[in-house]
Amino acid sequence: MIVRGIRRCSLLFAALLLWLATATAAQAHDARPAYLELIETGPGRFDVTWRTPVYAGMRLPVALRFPAAFRNIVEPVEKDVGDAWIERRAIDAGPSGLMGQRIEFVGLQASITDVLVRVSLRDGTESTTLVRPVQPWIEVAAAPGAGAVASAFVVHGIEHILGGFDHLLFVFGLLLLVRGGWMLVKTVTAFTLAHSITLALAALGVVHVPGPPVEATIALSILLLAVEIVRQNRGQPGFAARWPWVVAFCFGLLHGFGFAGALAEIGLPKNELPLALFCFNVGVEIGQLMFVGAVLVLRALLLCLRPPALAVHRAPAVASYAVGTLAAFWFFERFAAFWA
Repeated sequence: MIVRGIRRCSLLFAALLLWLATATAAQAHDARPAYLELIETGPGRFDVTWRTPVYAGMRLPVALRFPAAFRNIVEPVEKDVGDAWIERRAIDAGPSGLMGQRIEFVGLQASITDVLVRVSLRDGTESTTLVRPVQPWIEVAAAPGAGAVASAFVVHGIEHILGGFDHLLFVFGLLLLVRGGWMLVKTVTAFTLAHSITLALAALGVVHVPGPPVEATIALSILLLAVEIVRQNRGQPGFAARWPWVVAFCFGLLHGFGFAGALAEIGLPKNELPLALFCFNVGVEIGQLMFVGAVLVLRALLLCLRPPALAVHRAPAVASYAVGTLAAFWFFERFAAFWA
């Protein structure tokens, strides 16, 4: 029975490693949507930016289709920027402009990726809409409401955190480190408060930190957290084990810059900037709480199976080494990419 129980736990953590390895192949942030920006430069004339992400070296197979009445003023020019393809052109939408016109995203229905659409008009009106695969087109409304902006950025925040495997791995490390429900609440709250501060500062342009060093340092923060978990499991608790909420706050400031980098890719609507920033942050927190709840429920279910005491004792050590190994891989990968 003991051997069977250990094997069962080993299989569980092997599955965890496989899931995290898949995350690595996805570069830890593959919840990026496609992005369409339309900026009005004259009556019925628009500058178009169409960005499609690259996953595992392959461009997202989604094509942009305008109404037949539209014509190109400047022909499309494409550029490969590594993690995405960017197409730029200028179009003439006619006297009526974009209002009431349908823009289609051919192939989106066969994917799991969304498209974030931003429209900026000469009168200062801006709108942001999230297009889902279940409805792979958009009709530009004459007067988009704040509700569309709010829902789009809440959904994007949820998708970003659930696809940001490095951030989730750090939260998972906190769950391994912290003992006691009240301390866990304090620690997660400190992490939330910290990354909310730096996310707002970076998104508003108050502070600017280059993305590649931030991503490498985020991986290093997970590795350092894994070291603290191992020390605690050996009966040698360090500063992080005694003051986890302080460590969560300090590292949370760093992770906030990572969130800001994802938000910078899609931009914030100027006329709804506070709302969009707030809703993105709300989405991130919803996704984070979903992950914490899922981990706690899984842990409770496993304990209901009454695994052998030896397996329960060794499980945190196995998990901490898994976290540390993957974090070390991410760090050296990102560090090498930064210098390259």
